[in-house]
Amino acid sequence: MNVKDITKNSLSGITVALALVPEAVAFALVAHVEPLTGLYAAFIICLITAVCGGRPGMISGATGAVAVVIGSLVVTHGVDYLFSAVILMGVFQIAFSLLRLGKLIKMVSYPVMLGFVNGLAIVIFLAQLGHFKTEGATGAVWMSGMPLYSMLALSAGAIAIIYLFPRLSKAIPSSLVAIVTISLISIGFGLETKTVGDLASIKGSLPPFHIPNVPFNMETLRIILPYSLILAAVGLIESLLTLNLIDEMTETEGAPNRECFAQGLANVVTGFFSGMGGCAMIGQSMINVSSGATKRLSGIVAASTLIGFVVFASQWIEMIPIAALVGVMVVVSEKTFEWGSIRALRKVPRHDAIVVVVVTAVTVMADLAVAVGVGVVISALVFAWQQAKHLDIQMVVEEGGKKTYVVTGSLFFASVTQFSAAFTPRDEAREIAIDFSRARVMDHSAIAAIDSIKTRYQQEGKSVTLLHLSAECRRRLQRASTVSDNDFVFGTPSGEPAF
Repeated sequence: MNVKDITKNSLSGITVALALVPEAVAFALVAHVEPLTGLYAAFIICLITAVCGGRPGMISGATGAVAVVIGSLVVTHGVDYLFSAVILMGVFQIAFSLLRLGKLIKMVSYPVMLGFVNGLAIVIFLAQLGHFKTEGATGAVWMSGMPLYSMLALSAGAIAIIYLFPRLSKAIPSSLVAIVTISLISIGFGLETKTVGDLASIKGSLPPFHIPNVPFNMETLRIILPYSLILAAVGLIESLLTLNLIDEMTETEGAPNRECFAQGLANVVTGFFSGMGGCAMIGQSMINVSSGATKRLSGIVAASTLIGFVVFASQWIEMIPIAALVGVMVVVSEKTFEWGSIRALRKVPRHDAIVVVVVTAVTVMADLAVAVGVGVVISALVFAWQQAKHLDIQMVVEEGGKKTYVVTGSLFFASVTQFSAAFTPRDEAREIAIDFSRARVMDHSAIAAIDSIKTRYQQEGKSVTLLHLSAECRRRLQRASTVSDNDFVFGTPSGEPAF
């Protein structure tokens, strides 16, 4: 790296560290653990994934997706069970990477990606609204009067600086300039506004090594296993989708399996150092990449700066107005949202538009893992339906009156009904042929359908010759056949294999 890259990545890392503090504290409170538990997780996970991960420039740390899952575990069984669940979560993620299953992210279609991005953008924006509330006698209530006006003015000022400062200079991340400027204005004029210190104190030491104080028996495993599986799945889905998003933004290619391993290693380590676990953070990653920081140095600086805040500079960081960070995250939300997708909804196929809207809505109302799962299922069903409609069967009458049925398209579970309905053994001649040179026999349902047609013809005392089937398809047919008294008749294999 040259001096320019070092400067850019270092300054961006400092900006990211400032944005990590309130997020980590807020997510820790959601998870019913101490703020330092979230900060320790943010430091360890950010550092390890920056050094070992498969996507330089991507930022990981304590996340809301993890916090929502682990809250009930902490309330019911205590924080040590949380640490145990996080360690097991990491083990599952490492196993996932060793099995090289990171490529499964390719099963996520582009409409699902759009829905994921748009949903997270909305979630990031909605999360900022909570900062405009204050504790009242009956719980959290909306601010009013000068506190509200101050928050709005400072947030708007931060947003304006982020958009306007790049016109003057791009040497320093505009987000960092906004945070510093708004902080100086707030402190200099003595404005009464919410600060990072109002959330909780972030003063602490280096993360302490801690072996979870839980019984090492099957009962503990029974308690933490469901949480660990969910955490591992949620963490990998969010991390791999964020990796894909950054790949598109930077026109480079990350390493999914390496990222899965790094995420797993980070969670194993953080579980032994009093951390709550985590995964990739799309908001902080967008801050980083938008600043042009795509090197590992940015994540290393972010993690180092964060723990430096905790150990040495907590009193200063606690003075930063929340409004400055709200402004930064609102801009992140705006830049993350794919505004072009709104116009494209009227131009793309209806089923793709439905997937985008559904995944966006489920991400906002439920969680990311459910949203992506729903999107993948809908996309798969639509694909199967479309492929099934493209199956075509044409009858050709040859010299001597022999009929040959030419099958074109994919023969699988969604198209076997149409395939079977094309044949009427009772009305046929004594001998026919089925040509699969233009077809693909895709699954066991297709094998069973071919076998069923063969059986129906034999019951009528008629024969069927199967043409252009691959050797593998023949073997599967013979193994699956329900006909024991008569072998299949295969034509000479040539042309494109059907299996």
